[in-house]
Formats: sequence, structure tokens, C-alpha cells
Amino acid sequence: MKVKDVAEILEELAPLEYAEDYDNVGLLVGDLDMSVTNILVTLDSLENVIDEAIGKSCNLIISFHPILFKGLKSLTGTNYIERAVIKAVQNNISIYCLHTALDNAIEGVNAKICEVLEIKNTRILIPQQGTIKKLTTYVPRTHSKVLLEGLFKAGAGSIGNYSECSFTADGTGSYKAGRNANPVKGKKGDLHLEEETQINVTFPKSKEKSVLAALFEHHLYEEVAYEIYTLDNVDSEIGMGMIGELELPQAEKDFLNILKNKMNVSCIRHSDFLGKKIRKVAVLGGSGAFAITEAKKSGADIFITSDIKYHQFFEAENKILLADIGHYETEQFTKNLLVDYLTKKMPNFAISLSESITNPIKYY
Repeated sequence: MKVKDVAEILEELAPLEYAEDYDNVGLLVGDLDMSVTNILVTLDSLENVIDEAIGKSCNLIISFHPILFKGLKSLTGTNYIERAVIKAVQNNISIYCLHTALDNAIEGVNAKICEVLEIKNTRILIPQQGTIKKLTTYVPRTHSKVLLEGLFKAGAGSIGNYSECSFTADGTGSYKAGRNANPVKGKKGDLHLEEETQINVTFPKSKEKSVLAALFEHHLYEEVAYEIYTLDNVDSEIGMGMIGELELPQAEKDFLNILKNKMNVSCIRHSDFLGKKIRKVAVLGGSGAFAITEAKKSGADIFITSDIKYHQFFEAENKILLADIGHYETEQFTKNLLVDYLTKKMPNFAISLSESITNPIKYY
């Protein structure tokens, strides 16, 4: 198995197309064609993690956070990023990162938090925009079924719980083939009229390459006429954060004690208590203060996230309980999620959960 094969499996869970624009995901160090010996899964690919990979004979590290986030102007080992990258390169270790692609996945970071906290009836808190695309193309009527079947197989035509969805309309197409053309129908230099079918299908943007490949493979014409649009429609299964419900309502302090216990945190920074039961819970792993407004709109009783600044706590406005449990703490179970996923997909492959401590924050 090569790095690219493992990457393909990971991208079934978290397509890189759904990562945020500012992010740096995918293979950051190494070679996609390198054969994989063993895999180490970690939250951060720091120098001590590289040492752990060397000790466990792992030549592929799957890291949630990217070790390379901004551009490097030199590689001299003067900081923790450069030292980790140099050591990985020297030992032929590849580093693959998922970060916000996994944040936005329906079975990703936030789903794992909900699982740990036993939150039920979950849905995405902030659906990502621009994730649905539409293909329109034109094909001879006699060939429309073949093309549609190819597009469906490539991942087009799924809407929610429905598959093989399309809209077709019949009409007349025209073209005049030039002297260097090789027309399937009609003659060079003559205007040709063809009874055609217009085909319309939607698809997730993560499937664009495969859908286009199927279009060109199964279309009859030498030159394929097609348009692709990005739709404003929202895919409710892609996006940041998650919201759901507790099976039984909890008093605020009781739930914070449950939160501390299940998420292994020693203290919680929180806004004023509101004196009401906690039933509806919103979560967002990592730095999630940007979602406070959306959490309030959703009717959540509490919003669990990290890295909330002083003035952002005022945004609770006595409408929601804000709970900052720490960045590492919200994401700590992500590596367990990835190990479980890969073990199911690759049951005969050696996959290790990193034992290295990478949380830079300590409490006294």
C-alpha cells in the first residue's frame, strides 16, 4: 500500500475540497508513491512525534493539525516546525494532514465530541456554502442513458436520501465541423442538426474530477459542450460544529461536571449561569468563538468550544452558556476517531495511536 492509497481512504471520510480556504491539508511532507510500512496517528506532528514514529518504524504520520501552515523561507532547524520537517525528511517519513477537512466532515471532529458526551439527534451547526455543483450537458438522444449511467456511477445525481436524480429535456442541437474535426455525426463543413437531450445533474464539489472524467469518457462527441455552476443550495451534511440533545436535561453545574469528567479537563472557563436546564448542546472543536451567534440562533442551551477571548464572553448576552474547555481538549479524541476509521478500512495494517503528549498548555 502506498501513501496515495491511504490518502484516498482518508478522503472518503474527509474530502480535502471541504477544508477551509486558509488551511493547509493533504500530503505536506513526503511522496504519494512511497510504500507505507506502518502508520502513526497524532494530533500534532511535532519533533517528539517524529521520534515516536522512528521508534515504531512508522513511515507515514497522519496528523490532524498541519505542521506546515504558512510558507517557509528557510529550512535550517531554528524553530520547532523546521526541526520536525527536517527530521521527517531525513528519516523518509511522510506527513499527511486533514485539519478543517475533518472539522467539516459529518463523521469528523464534532461528531466524535457528541459521541463522547452522548449527544443525540445531531446535525451540522453551520453548513458550508458552495459545496453543491450542477452539471448541464447535451448529448444525442440515443446516447443519453449511457451518459447518465456513467455520471451516476461517478457520484452525480445524489440529493439527500435520493440517488440517480436528474432532469432531462429534448431539443435540437447544431454544429458545423471544421476541417481538422473528426465528427461522430455529420460531415465536415456542413451544418448538422441533431436531436439531443439536455442532461442536468447535481454533485458534491468533492466529486468534480470523477464526474468530469465520466462525462468525457461516456460522451459521444469529440468536443463536449457542458457548463458547471456552483449552487447556493446548502448541503446539511458538510460544515462546522454540531448541535444535538441530551437524553435527559441537566442542571448547569451538573452538566459542567459531566463535561469535565468525559472530556478529561481540570477546569472550564464559562460565562454566567442562566439558572436553567441544559438540554440542547452545540459543540465546535478547536477555536470556535466565531460560531457563538449561530449557536444562539440554533437555540442551544450551551456552546462548548475553545479559545474564547475576554470580550467574546459578553456575546452570551444571557441567552446561552459558553464553555471554553481548551483547544487540545476539544480535539483530543480526533486521533482515536482516525485510528478506529483506518482500522476498519485497513484491518490487516499496522496503525498506531500516538502516545506523545503534544498539548502545549499546562495548568497549575
